[in-house]
Amino acid sequence: MTADPATRARRRRRAYAVVAPVVGAGVAAGAILGVPGLRPSHPASAAQAPVSTASVTRMDIVNTIQLSGSLSYAGSYAIINQAPGTAYTRLPATGAIIHRGQALYEVDGVPVTLFYGTRPAWRALYEGVTPGPDVAQLDRNLIALGYGANLTVSNCYTWQTAYAVELWQQARRLPATGTVPLGQLAFAPGPVRVTIVAPSLGSPPQPGTTVLAATSSAPVITAQLPVTQEYLVRSGDSVMVTLPDGVTTAPGRVTSISSVATASGGGNSPQGGPSAAPSSGDGSGGNPPTVAMTVQLTHFRSAGALDQAPVTVNVTSAHARNVLAVPISALVALAGGGYAVQVMTGTGAHATGHLVPVHTGLFSNTLVQVSGPGLAVGQRVEVPST
Repeated sequence: MTADPATRARRRRRAYAVVAPVVGAGVAAGAILGVPGLRPSHPASAAQAPVSTASVTRMDIVNTIQLSGSLSYAGSYAIINQAPGTAYTRLPATGAIIHRGQALYEVDGVPVTLFYGTRPAWRALYEGVTPGPDVAQLDRNLIALGYGANLTVSNCYTWQTAYAVELWQQARRLPATGTVPLGQLAFAPGPVRVTIVAPSLGSPPQPGTTVLAATSSAPVITAQLPVTQEYLVRSGDSVMVTLPDGVTTAPGRVTSISSVATASGGGNSPQGGPSAAPSSGDGSGGNPPTVAMTVQLTHFRSAGALDQAPVTVNVTSAHARNVLAVPISALVALAGGGYAVQVMTGTGAHATGHLVPVHTGLFSNTLVQVSGPGLAVGQRVEVPST
């Protein structure tokens, strides 16, 4: 009796074995094709396995490496009180974010205001004071707050500076003297996020002592990048950060990569990487050395109130755009080497298949880039039904 077409197709496939290579994110195709001794095995069992079909699609394939990181806040600042008085009458809450022109705290009901700058307040400022960079720092803040329409930044405390100070003091309901007494302002490089409040309400202020400890308001992520994967990342690259809930993602950008490598103790391998990292060759017997990589979130609000929180940084290691792709399980290992896919035509009992040799490209977790003569979008290829 002559066998039907579907039966003939199954018989032909007994010369091949369907294989489903297991690849992790970031594994190049050559790593699979170069496995020595990969040949069909138990062809009869492979032919009897239940099969289904999947479509040939055109898409982008992206491989990523996943790095464990920690979200915290950049910078560490101490706000020093210089205001004399009887008592602290207002203090901020831990976690409060304070911007330029806002009150940090109060002494005897008088606010101490935050201005931006790298030089701490160390003297009273007034018209005729010895010129210095702290005067220029004051000018820049007055202009930024909208009180320096006729003010030019300089080291000299001019009448224009005094007038701008007077306008600012009037707006803050302070005595409009046009001079800045020591202790009326405190300086930090930018917005601050309060982490520690040293005194308690009602306690007597001590000029020269720390009243607040703070960080910047910018969340920053630090991740350890294995030196073996350092070539994949450059400062300025875009990355995707998975937040501690494991679901929410937020875009970020690499801001720096340390030039100093640190030996690993072998306990923290990158997520998604090989199950056993190769020996680093440094005698530690653990993972390869790592360098610190810093990432800044594109939108600061993505971090919410998180601090010292574990996150995952997803770095693109390879990207194939607008390519043909099939499930990895569609690959058939040819006895003479290389791969093919079984392209099916017809349906049901009239289904027939023919092998199309393919060149493999980039592998993802479940898909593989393929190319070959006669392969087209929409074709159906045979895959294991499981």
